[in-house]
Amino acid sequence: MYLFEAKEIIEQKPAKPFLKWAGGKGQLLSEIDILLPTEIKLGIKLTYIEPFIGSGAVLFDMLNNYKRNLKSVVINDLNQNLVSVYEVIKNELDKLKKELKSLHEFYSTNNEKEEFFYNSRDEYNSATDNVRKSALLLFLNKTCFNGLYRENSKGIFNVPFGKYKNPRIYNEELLDAVHNVFNEIDIRPLTGDYFQTIDYCSRGTTLFYLDPPYKPISKTSSFTAYSKGTFDDKEQERLKMFCDEITNRGCFFILSNSDLKNYDKSNHFFDNLYSDYKIERVKAKRVINSKAEKRGEINELLITNFYKLLGQNA
Repeated sequence: MYLFEAKEIIEQKPAKPFLKWAGGKGQLLSEIDILLPTEIKLGIKLTYIEPFIGSGAVLFDMLNNYKRNLKSVVINDLNQNLVSVYEVIKNELDKLKKELKSLHEFYSTNNEKEEFFYNSRDEYNSATDNVRKSALLLFLNKTCFNGLYRENSKGIFNVPFGKYKNPRIYNEELLDAVHNVFNEIDIRPLTGDYFQTIDYCSRGTTLFYLDPPYKPISKTSSFTAYSKGTFDDKEQERLKMFCDEITNRGCFFILSNSDLKNYDKSNHFFDNLYSDYKIERVKAKRVINSKAEKRGEINELLITNFYKLLGQNA
C-alpha cells in the first residue's frame, strides 16, 4: 500500500486584455498564430515588440503561448495614459486595486450612476497621480459607451456614458494574472512615436506586431481618434517605411490593417503600398458601429515579411 501526500495544485489563470478597445485583435489571434513560422514559435529566443499596444490582445496571446521563447517585450503607445496603466499594474497593483475597488463599490451602490460617471470623467481629465488616473481609466472603460477610448484635439477624453446595467469594473483575478505575467518577463513600456521601438530590435531575433489606427474603409467609418492627432495617408506611408526598416534590419513583422476593398474593389492603396510583402485577407467581425445593420463580417489585412527573411515558403 502506498501513501501519497496530497498537494494542492494551483493553476495560474492566463493573462488577458483588461481593457475594452476599439479594434482589439482578439478575433484575429488564430489567424495570426497560423501565420507565425515554426522558426519564430519554437526556434529562437525572441524580443517581442508592439508599437501600438492598445488592449494588448496579441501581446497576451504571445505571453500565454510562447512565454518560454520570449526573452523580452517592448510595448509602446502614443497614449501616455494607456501606457501608464500597464506600468501601474506591473509596479503598483495593490494601490490600483484599492482605488478601483472603491470606484466599483461607490458606482454599484449609487443611484446617480450617470452623474458619477461624468464627475469621474472630469476627474480623469485633470488627474495627475498615475495610480488614481489609471483606476479612473479602467472605470471609465467599463462604463462608457461601447468601451471606446477617444480624445478630442485637446487631448480630453470625451466618450459619453454607456448605460450598462452591471459592468464588471473590478476584476481582481484578471489584474493579478496580468501583474504576475508582467513580473515573469523583462517588459519595457515606452510612450511616444512608434519609430523609437526600432532601437530595441536585434537581427533575426525580433518580432514586431503592428496594429496602427486603421485606414477608414468608407467615408462614414473614420474613427481614428484614440488620442489627439490623426493617422492619415501620409502616416500610413510612413508606417510602410518603418516596415521597410524592420526588414532591412533583419527583423520580422506582422501588420494588421483594414481592407479597403470591402467597399471599393478598385481601391489598391494597401496592395500597392505593400506590394513587396505578403498580404493575407482574413475574416473579422466589425462591432464598432452605432447601426447594428452595419456590423458584420468583413475582410481585414495581415501583412508579413516572413518570406523575405526565411524563404518563399514562409
